Amino acid sequence: MQCQICHKNEATIHLTEIADGQRSEMHICEQCAIEQGIAVKSQIPVNELLSSLLSVQPTDEELFGIAERELVCPNCGFTLEQFRKEAVLGCPYDYKIFEKSLLPLIEKAHNGKTVHCGKVPSKVPTDTKKRIELLNMRQQLEAAVQAEDYELAAKLRDKIKNSGHSSEDTD
Repeated sequence: MQCQICHKNEATIHLTEIADGQRSEMHICEQCAIEQGIAVKSQIPVNELLSSLLSVQPTDEELFGIAERELVCPNCGFTLEQFRKEAVLGCPYDYKIFEKSLLPLIEKAHNGKTVHCGKVPSKVPTDTKKRIELLNMRQQLEAAVQAEDYELAAKLRDKIKNSGHSSEDTD
């Protein structure tokens, strides 16, 4: 897959944002990521982050009840004991199977947030910025409608309409 910024190099960094059930992705090469101010080498590997979080967490008895400790993923056979020792999960289904036990760790790792919203590079091309702004406005529109704030929803709808994009232009 080619980089969406330079259209030359292989994309090795994949940014994904999922908000209100809508997923948007950006695929860029390491060189463009560095140019855009995205920290590539300085990020902590997930297993190191989880290990550090687990080292300051309560004991298994305090954190995981007996029922949770006995859970086994039907897809990969992974257990919470294995997670405690290895600080990695066996498959994507483990997040759902062990959700009750993992949620406190995820909240701590993300300052109380449990929904991944991704990162926006500090320096991105104008067209990419417009796409990101449009995506954010659509998410705000959905939230306003759900909250029954129709005045804000109408303003956001008009702003989206005036940006020159219909709701089918992206994705």
